[in-house]
Amino acid sequence: MDLKEIINSHGTVVRNIIKRITNEQNEDLEQEVYYKVWKNSEKYEEKGTFGAWIRTVSANLAKDYLKSSQKKLSDNSTADETVLSLIKSDKESPEQLLIKKERQKEISNAINKLKPKFKEVIMLYEIENKSYEEISKKIKCPIGTVKSRLYNAKKELAEALNYLM
Repeated sequence: MDLKEIINSHGTVVRNIIKRITNEQNEDLEQEVYYKVWKNSEKYEEKGTFGAWIRTVSANLAKDYLKSSQKKLSDNSTADETVLSLIKSDKESPEQLLIKKERQKEISNAINKLKPKFKEVIMLYEIENKSYEEISKKIKCPIGTVKSRLYNAKKELAEALNYLM
């Protein structure tokens, strides 16, 4: 397995997953993904696609990174001034809270009006953050069906919520 080929064919996906989970570009994490994939490539079992395996490795490393950085932040004992400077004053106004609460009700109602098979897939994917593979195993249908149902569920939600796709 050629590392250069892995980076060329999966680099964008790896980068996007890390950015989506950590909200930052992190080249160190990218390198760690490639290292783990390369190091464990002989252990890879063809139960799914190679790309799905790389996406899983990327997501797991990004989540681990978040957990470790939060732990480091909570473990550090700092002076009161430093702690106060870290606290954000992003409190939402009562109006913003009301709008947010109403919007959440609208979304919840729209989800509840979906067909059961669409509702199940959207809940697993968006709320429980399950992968296509995990959803496929749970509802016992092909990944293509999961993707199709998810697409249709999002389309119906967008129409119900008056969004453009």
